[in-house]
Amino acid sequence: MLVVTTEMIPGYRVKRVIGQVYGVTVRSRGLGGNFMASLRSLVGGEIVEYTEMLEDARRHAIDRLSRNASLMGANAVVMMRFDSAEIGQSMSEIVAYGTAVVAEKLETD
Repeated sequence: MLVVTTEMIPGYRVKRVIGQVYGVTVRSRGLGGNFMASLRSLVGGEIVEYTEMLEDARRHAIDRLSRNASLMGANAVVMMRFDSAEIGQSMSEIVAYGTAVVAEKLETD
């Protein structure tokens, strides 16, 4: 599955637009991770526990986006974007969304 943030895929032609597609995940740090993050926030700087959680959540959202696009019959997603939100005090929602398409490789001479 080809996933790009651009409207067009260099070297490909969009043969058919299937429609919107998304992948969503909601994550929470465990009690230990939240405790360590709270301690780090007192000192300042990067909160590694949350950075790792959000990187992992983005990967899972893209995986779900790709799987959903494939189930729709697509072989690519264009204009992929992320959105995120906090749910309560300890959960983060990450959504990857874009347009599912069927793209074909252009023949080169």
